[in-house]
Amino acid sequence: MAVADRVIIVGAGPIGLVATYWLARLGIPVLTLERDTETPSDMRASTFHPPSMDLMEEFGITPKLVAAGVPAPQWQIRVHETKESVIFDLGVLKGETAHPYRLQCEQARLNRILVAEIAKLDNVDLRFGTEVEAVDQDENGVTVTATRGGETEVLTGRYLIGADGARSIVRKSFGIDFIGAPYPETLTLTVTDFPFEDHIPGLLNVNYHWREEGNYSLMKVPGAWRSGGRLRPGQDLSDVLSDAAAERHFQTVWPKSSPYNIIYRGSYRAHRRIASTFNVGRAFLAGDAAHLNDPQGGMGMNSGIHDAINLAHKIRAVLDGTDPALFDRYTRQRRTIATDEVQQNAENLRNVIKEKEWDARQARLRQMQAIAADPARHKAFLMKTSMIEGFRKVETIA
Repeated sequence: MAVADRVIIVGAGPIGLVATYWLARLGIPVLTLERDTETPSDMRASTFHPPSMDLMEEFGITPKLVAAGVPAPQWQIRVHETKESVIFDLGVLKGETAHPYRLQCEQARLNRILVAEIAKLDNVDLRFGTEVEAVDQDENGVTVTATRGGETEVLTGRYLIGADGARSIVRKSFGIDFIGAPYPETLTLTVTDFPFEDHIPGLLNVNYHWREEGNYSLMKVPGAWRSGGRLRPGQDLSDVLSDAAAERHFQTVWPKSSPYNIIYRGSYRAHRRIASTFNVGRAFLAGDAAHLNDPQGGMGMNSGIHDAINLAHKIRAVLDGTDPALFDRYTRQRRTIATDEVQQNAENLRNVIKEKEWDARQARLRQMQAIAADPARHKAFLMKTSMIEGFRKVETIA
């Protein structure tokens, strides 16, 4: 590996691994550093939108991902008590994308696919169990101080990508502001292997439910169903994450005489934040290190994938002689999409799903049903919520 030419990536989650693989396939040597001892198995993100699958066709990742996931050609908003619903059919996107569906597949499966593919390449050094302590840069390159197995090493390269999440050491080290705030609620995720699809009439692979005491999502992934919710005022998190609470929740989804087998439960805070810039000299941010949004609609990881591939091609172009000012365009493009499209679309869906008042819910439902019943509005709505509109907007940003 040409040490002077390599790109150093901090973080080997889905965004860091996509960046690693794309750079390597574009002929650029890569050193990727991950604090955990193996690729992260985080279950938080599980939706892949059409533009992400279109993009990942470039180097053959999409077929492997599709084989590992569950397609969702439709999704719905549904009233738990009355079973009223509005269904959105991504089939209307045929001709706009090669993948007119959402793919339900936990991000850890993409991680494993990428790690296996990266292992076949000779221009990648992927190091797990490596803690990055400090980063720096000058006009000649970047420097990373990292600890592995109790030993500290100073590593050098040409460029640095921070794909190291919301607490990014890369972002903090270069004094980049992370503008915004957390949402007030704590989000919860509970997973069971019970086959709801065999029991609940009208259930789709992606469902957003309103019910009297709040709302919940129910989403199919391989071999399991994920259910997300929000902590309500006065609720205690430890109670909500207890065995009894998980059982109560799923018994309201589908009552049965035997207990549910809970295979995962956890909680996290959602934020709406944006980095003041995505590039400083030879250093870049991608994914959660650069932007955070409400998880409704499953757009965060997808946006990070788009960051990584966009940036990989720009690095290749600059190495081939394009003016490094191209990197400023990376910020203009990806930051604009993160704020105007991803954050705003997630916020819009959040406002629909978290609606509490019965009359307001009924009004929302009628509005959404009117959209679904109008072919032009139906397609326009899905072009936006499936991220196609925002993806195409990128190239209009100079």
